[in-house]
Amino acid sequence: MLHPFRLHEPTTAEEASRLLYDLGEDAAVYAGGTELLLAMKQGVLRYAHLVNIKHIGLGGIHYDEAAGCLRIGATATHRSIEHSAVVQSHFPMIADMEAHVANVRVRATGTVGGNLCFAEPHSDLATVLLLYDAAVRIHGTSGHRTVPVSAFLVDSYTTCLGPGDIMVEVEAPRLPVGAGACYRKFAFLERPSVGVGIVIVPTRDRAAIADARVAVGCVGATPFRVAEAEDTLRGVSLAAATFEQAVRSAARALVARCDPTEDLYGSREYKRHLAGVLARRTAMAAREHLLAEGASHGTS
Repeated sequence: MLHPFRLHEPTTAEEASRLLYDLGEDAAVYAGGTELLLAMKQGVLRYAHLVNIKHIGLGGIHYDEAAGCLRIGATATHRSIEHSAVVQSHFPMIADMEAHVANVRVRATGTVGGNLCFAEPHSDLATVLLLYDAAVRIHGTSGHRTVPVSAFLVDSYTTCLGPGDIMVEVEAPRLPVGAGACYRKFAFLERPSVGVGIVIVPTRDRAAIADARVAVGCVGATPFRVAEAEDTLRGVSLAAATFEQAVRSAARALVARCDPTEDLYGSREYKRHLAGVLARRTAMAAREHLLAEGASHGTS
């Protein structure tokens, strides 16, 4: 049962921020509501005030060609990102990932801001954004600030947002030219248990890996980059046998860093095993995308 609450409808970010600051812990931001209203109906959360931010112009999706940066407004829905021509063209891994989030009903109403600010551990979006070195722009009572996604997510259901803060935008730089990238997940009942993303950037002659990015999410409290796995892949030849050997080492490094949350969907050992399998498969797919120059980055 949904307990009574008062709905506030500010028309500017400044007004929304001030409302949240004044109302304190009795208030929450309302965007898509897919997670918030469900938690309120189940009695897990109870707020006397909801601040609706859907009418303050935060739903845009823009690509800054000069800066090579994608800007996604906090109230942009998963569906709008999935179908955005600019995202499909310049950030295909994000578009592909969004096409596999939950189901059509959730994608049609759930927002990027709601997804990140709720900090639900099983978030595909947060894991993929780590691969882009993305950041979150926040409006507070004292102005704007920008925080890397890696610092924005503090713990399960916890972000760095303070009193009066609202997330207004995500900023994601493009991947380096020629990069191969892939995000893969293993899911039960539309909720991922493990998600692994890998980006490999080739050297100028495309014979070896100049740089690598490895992220794992949905398995523990927050998604994270795996520096040890990235170090293992840098400098490795793209020749099949050499690459496969390096991938096995990178997968072991990733598994060693995983701290899975045991739940109804699997034990810690089982989820570590899944993470290792996904890491190997994701790396091989990223290599395929890199070698097939011009092919889109994949998600599955």
